[in-house]
Amino acid sequence: MYKAALALALMSGAAFASGLEIDVAGKGTIKIDLLEDVAPKHVTQITAIAGEGGYDGVVFHRVIDGFMAQTGDVEFGKAGGDLRRAGTGGSQYDDLPSEFSDLNYDRGVVGMARSQSPNSANSQFFIMFEEGSFLNGQYTIVGRVTEGMEVVDAITRGDGANGAFVNAQQDVMEAVRVTE
Repeated sequence: MYKAALALALMSGAAFASGLEIDVAGKGTIKIDLLEDVAPKHVTQITAIAGEGGYDGVVFHRVIDGFMAQTGDVEFGKAGGDLRRAGTGGSQYDDLPSEFSDLNYDRGVVGMARSQSPNSANSQFFIMFEEGSFLNGQYTIVGRVTEGMEVVDAITRGDGANGAFVNAQQDVMEAVRVTE
């Protein structure tokens, strides 16, 4: 399926995109510079999903104070759906092989979430609140926040174990656009 995602991205021009704009409901816009030269397969898949509107309406399902905000579960993370499964799904595309780099997980870095397998990233990603060098070389870095870090800082933290949401209201990515 990666070939289908790549073909779609090439047709839409997404493979040559330089970023994403994420409108967080009621909070503002986050602008992300995507690092095509560091993680080309991951950037292609993210831009294909965003270009299809797949991230629109998806919640931040795991948010840990002092660590990161995770989102991107296009299968189970849509606002208004059964969010108890959010964080366990992906997209219609295949999982991706890791594209680890020597970049550091600094504040504002965007990384791909995955399961125990290093080659299981799909659609979910996270944005770092603080430096997290313990992630270096273990998770694929796909971008950096260039504007809107105050919006990232305002994302509601999970009130359950490991950043899960029990009673707190989850923030929603209203719209995610690919930018050039």
